[in-house]
Amino acid sequence: QLQLVESGGGLVHAGGSLRLSCAASLRPFSNHAMGWLRQAPGKERELVAAISGSGYSTYYADSVKGRFTISRDNTKKTVYLQMNILEPEDTAVYYCAANRNCYGRAAHEYVYWGQGTQVTVSS
Repeated sequence: QLQLVESGGGLVHAGGSLRLSCAASLRPFSNHAMGWLRQAPGKERELVAAISGSGYSTYYADSVKGRFTISRDNTKKTVYLQMNILEPEDTAVYYCAANRNCYGRAAHEYVYWGQGTQVTVSS
């Protein structure tokens, strides 16, 4: 059974950092691009970062460039999102998601979802 399990969310002050992790049961894990999407109340779901199956290619939304870093460890079947210099606007539920293919930059391509983890940034 496919599972994506996120962890690492929480409450942090503006300017702080959080690291999200997502453990996947995909086989083989390296065949799938992985992404982190977020959804804030009243807003559309946004793909904030993605990483190719090999880990060599990454994508970031303009709103997080220079602050967030996505990475993956294919031996552990885990993907990470390091979030630095957090802003109140980053407050959202963050979802780990998998692409059917090894590369993709469009949110709709990420079709397998975790349950989400709340990130709240206070001002």
